Amino acid sequence: MVKAAVLWETNNPLVVEEVELDEPQAGEVLVKVGAAGICRSDRHFMHGDAPIALPVVLGHEGAGTVEKVGPGVTSVRPAQQVILTFVPSCGRCKSCVTGKNHLCDNHGATGPNMYDGTTRLHKGDQRIHHMGKTACFAEYSVVPESGCVPIDVAIPMDKAALIGCCVPTGVGAVTSSANVQPGSTVAVVGCGGVGLNVIMGAALVNASKIIAVDIRESQLEFAMKFGATHTVNASDQDPVAQVKALTDGKGADYTFEVFGSADTTKAAYDMAGKSGTVTVVGIAPWGAEAGINAVDMVRNEKTMRGTYYGSTHASVEMPKLVDMYLAGKLNLDDLVVRQYALDDINEAYGDMDKGEVGRGVIMY
Repeated sequence: MVKAAVLWETNNPLVVEEVELDEPQAGEVLVKVGAAGICRSDRHFMHGDAPIALPVVLGHEGAGTVEKVGPGVTSVRPAQQVILTFVPSCGRCKSCVTGKNHLCDNHGATGPNMYDGTTRLHKGDQRIHHMGKTACFAEYSVVPESGCVPIDVAIPMDKAALIGCCVPTGVGAVTSSANVQPGSTVAVVGCGGVGLNVIMGAALVNASKIIAVDIRESQLEFAMKFGATHTVNASDQDPVAQVKALTDGKGADYTFEVFGSADTTKAAYDMAGKSGTVTVVGIAPWGAEAGINAVDMVRNEKTMRGTYYGSTHASVEMPKLVDMYLAGKLNLDDLVVRQYALDDINEAYGDMDKGEVGRGVIMY
């Protein structure tokens, strides 16, 4: 039996209770979870903004220690610290063999189940699903071998957990997806956990101006710790006009939407300048559509793209991000502001809903 936070119904609190967890099967790993991040993506499932099979244990941003390995597992060993990734890869599908491991077709097809289509979590005869095959809102989790990345140097679990989602998603959006060039201007719409990592990524590649855009002044002040050079409060001024004013009327070279809505996607598009690149990072509610000026896209040669997980190849990039943190190039220490026990997970999401700055983390 393990303690887990279970989502039984949307728009209801998570239920922290004892559930059963089966042994890891071939190609699977049992991980003792050390920390799990409080990320808005899980909130989408709680509110019903995104569909998922119920009941489910959420939690996709985590780190822990290998407890046991199933048959055939060779890349990790017991007692090793690992970072969990909610985009494991089968290594055989078209996406995997063409270098898009984060878009694994077989992972997408099996969703919140393990690769064999079954679950390891259950309560009696009631099967319980695993969000992203990760389910780290639990004391222990069984994950695919490719769903955990070993790291050579142990780091604090709360910082390691962030490298499971918001760090590669944000930094990777800059370095892998948009390929932001040194000296360019950048606008970041939405300064939550992922947005702050977009800002850090832009600082890493030496962008000349990094404009943080949000509706909360506290978020904007906090963003300055991570490399923002200018701020725009979208609650009391037109963010598009302000970004253009800060870029000599031209618009930004690169813009990033990191909140997840049709309105912010349109704003990120509108504040991009000629030949600008617009990268949509945030996940909007299911079915949301943003109206884009098609003539403007052609005449000003704008590029618009989405990025999932920062286009990150987890097994390659996560150890690099650990090294960058250890070298002082990623300010993850200031990013973690609040720590909670698993029993307090609903309070943690309440704090996020209130707009508290920085990242909250469940510590086990």
